[in-house]
Amino acid sequence: MPDFLEVVFLGSGTSHGIPMIGCSCPVCRSEDPRDRRFRTSVAIRLLRDEDAPPSVIVIDTGPEFRLAAIEQNLERVDAVLFTHGHADHIMGLDDIRRYNAIVGDTIPCYCSQSTAESIRRCFGYAQRPFSGGDRPSITINVIDGPTRVLDIDITPVPLLHDKDEIFGFRIGDFAYCTDCSEIPPTSMDMLRDLDVLVLDALRLRPHPGHFNLSQALDAAAMLKAGRTYFTHIAHELGHKEISSKLPPRVELAYDGLKIITSVPKSHIN
Repeated sequence: MPDFLEVVFLGSGTSHGIPMIGCSCPVCRSEDPRDRRFRTSVAIRLLRDEDAPPSVIVIDTGPEFRLAAIEQNLERVDAVLFTHGHADHIMGLDDIRRYNAIVGDTIPCYCSQSTAESIRRCFGYAQRPFSGGDRPSITINVIDGPTRVLDIDITPVPLLHDKDEIFGFRIGDFAYCTDCSEIPPTSMDMLRDLDVLVLDALRLRPHPGHFNLSQALDAAAMLKAGRTYFTHIAHELGHKEISSKLPPRVELAYDGLKIITSVPKSHIN
């Protein structure tokens, strides 16, 4: 039997989160649980044909990381990938300390040089050997090309977030591309032949740092993944209303959504 990835959305919302502070718009007041959005993050469980528990890779640790981990029963974290160093993607990192205690070791983190600098400024105290669960214990691994993480091939995909270069990530036939306003041509080539694509789709109006819904739909049509899910969603996009207008095999993500995709054997030791 092949191995699989189970992708769990810990958060699908924009940097404000939904509901947004001080807002009484229909989406912020919605009773649809799919309109309640923590800051954007996913957990990826590697499901193997063996009795050992699945290894878990998290992409980004937003401000609600602890709450999301509890809600989604995130039993362990073995590694963390960071797309970039903005607050809505790193500021829950302190809560990784509970997973240090669970796995009994330092947890490796993988990111670009600029993201590493942001993490070091904010969480310098976390770069220490594991000695218990009182403080987080991480190692920062700067990457700029394909690397092995927990015996899985991880490929960082350069994206533009306004004028900043950030990372998306490809793992097998799954790719995660949040906070992008442009996908360079060479990165488009890295995103071909996907089963699952997760893509930034902030709102209806243009934004300098993000795809709006129209731009995300255009990118999805060009990449032709088997399934595409939009994330980093602001309060302009109500789940029920927008979902009814999307083309086949394109959906809005929501907190708690689980997706299963297979991993080619060539991508796993």
